[in-house]
Amino acid sequence: MFLDNGNWGKTQYLLEKGMDVAVTRRNVIADNIANADTPHFKRSEVSFEAELKRVLDSEKAVAANAVPAKTTHERHIPFFRSRDFREVDGRTHIDYLSTMRNDGNNVDPEHEVNMAVKTQMQYQAMATQINGNFRMLNIVLRTV
Repeated sequence: MFLDNGNWGKTQYLLEKGMDVAVTRRNVIADNIANADTPHFKRSEVSFEAELKRVLDSEKAVAANAVPAKTTHERHIPFFRSRDFREVDGRTHIDYLSTMRNDGNNVDPEHEVNMAVKTQMQYQAMATQINGNFRMLNIVLRTV
């Protein structure tokens, strides 16, 4: 079906995945805020955007043949391997390296609240975009 193979399907998939990651990120932020006074608690964060950018850039490089590399034997390690954008998922990382207070806790409640607001705004923007895409699709299907 055209929705799965074209840019529309890819856009919808990435918006939905972004919303899933935003929900995960919001839960992680809520956990960080709830444990702001817990001694030795280390904050967690969700990474997604940087890995997605890396994968999308690798797709562009393959499409443009930007990395012409040849192996001379089948057992050689390939120089470059592109990844599918569907493989990218949000990953939760724990920040063991920093400390905000003497008790070992590294949660900054002000920063966490700011990140929660930013995450909520991103979620709303993605939901609005998905709704707009489906409205446009509905208009197209009505005119056919």
